[in-house]
Amino acid sequence: MVSIETNLGTMKIRLYNETPRHRDNFLSLIKNNFYDGMTFHRVIDEFMIQAGDPTNVISENNRTDGIDIDYTIPAEFHPDLFHKKGALAAARMGDDVNPDQASSSTQFYIVHGKKFNDQELLQLEERINNMRKQSLFFKNIKEEEQKAFDKNEPLDYAEIQLAATLKTEEQLKNYVPYKIPPDHWSTYKAVGGTPHLDGSYTVFGEVLEGLDVIDRIAAVPTDKSDRPLEPIRMTIKKVRR
Repeated sequence: MVSIETNLGTMKIRLYNETPRHRDNFLSLIKNNFYDGMTFHRVIDEFMIQAGDPTNVISENNRTDGIDIDYTIPAEFHPDLFHKKGALAAARMGDDVNPDQASSSTQFYIVHGKKFNDQELLQLEERINNMRKQSLFFKNIKEEEQKAFDKNEPLDYAEIQLAATLKTEEQLKNYVPYKIPPDHWSTYKAVGGTPHLDGSYTVFGEVLEGLDVIDRIAAVPTDKSDRPLEPIRMTIKKVRR
């Protein structure tokens, strides 16, 4: 259990044992006071609130100096962990440069989301499947590029794209379309969330107390870059249940 104390309230979060790499990384950063004095630098109503960017520090209590953050964390997708409201998940670079969907070492987001009806969820299933197919293509592009590097050959991008396309088409012959599980479906209708991120971003915890704090943060005025006009500061601590 950890608590995120902000100037708009406190959230208590349970970290999942099913995602041990993300759990242990988060706890290690907290132990070193890494997040203390940072802000929620990206806030989008009905989507998520994001933090963990070390350039967004407004407190001397923060301990970023000397901490190595130049790494990523391998994805830890789990079928039972999904993007319901209050889910804690790891931010990351996009599939085009990060086809393995590895997580940022420090940046995270908490889902605000919205409630969906059946028709909207059916459309999101299609969106998720399209995203997964696109991610597979990007992964094949990277593999073809690596082959050229390994052979010390010049990068012929037309040839690489063709090879990746043919490989992807062959793989998709055995592709089993993703279906939102029934319990997730009912949660997205009753509680809300961001279903289209499932299976693409690692969920590693959930808010047990303080869902109203997410609402308050998500509602603050922001600039055109989704940055709150007034800083939302945080301190994160490990706590007992």
